Order: sequence, then C-alpha cells, then structure tokens
Amino acid sequence: QLQLVESGGGLVQPGGSLRLSCAAFGFTLDYYAIGWFRQAPGKDREGVSCISSSDGTTYYGDSVKGRFTISRDNAKNTVYLQMNSLKPEDTAVYYCGAQGVGCPPSPYEYVYWGQGTQVTVSS
Repeated sequence: QLQLVESGGGLVQPGGSLRLSCAAFGFTLDYYAIGWFRQAPGKDREGVSCISSSDGTTYYGDSVKGRFTISRDNAKNTVYLQMNSLKPEDTAVYYCGAQGVGCPPSPYEYVYWGQGTQVTVSS
C-alpha cells in the first residue's frame, strides 16, 4: 500500500499563511522528488514547487516565488509547503506527487499522487 497524503489546507484570508504537509506511507519519501501542484476548477494542473531527492534542489513556479517555501523532513517522511502572503488566485486543490529523483515541471512525469487538500483564500 503506497500512499501520499496531503493535509493542512483550509480557509484563510488574503495575506494569511498555511503549511501543507505531504506524508508518505508504505515507501520512503526521501528517494523521490516531491512536487506540489494545484488545480483550480476548470483549470489545468499547475506546478507550484518541487524538491529533488538527489541534491535537495528546490523549484518554484513564477506565481509563488518569494511567497512559498518547500522543505523536506526525511525523519518524518514528510514534505512541507509553507505558503505565505496568500492571494485569492492561490485558491485550488493542492496535490503532491512523487517522481524519481528529478523535478520535472510536467505533472505527467510524476508517478504517485495524493488525493489533494483544498486551499481557499477568501476575498
């Protein structure tokens, strides 16, 4: 049973913060690159951030640079996404995906996915 489970979403006001978690069950997360993607209603799945397994390099989508921070805690088998200065356009379901050791920007390159956690930024 291989699972990724996202948590930490919720309803926040513009300018607020949330910390999302992506926890792995049944496999060791540190052997995978972990990407965060989001999908709003009627929109494509958009790359948000990614952290590689090989060297820990991090990547961010242009829309979240300077506001979001991805990190990894191998002891807890969990990857986090700290989201600050949230905007209404950040509203989406946030998914984490696992893929090899690299950080490809395309969601199609990711092998395992969680079920998502809803982030809603009110206006």
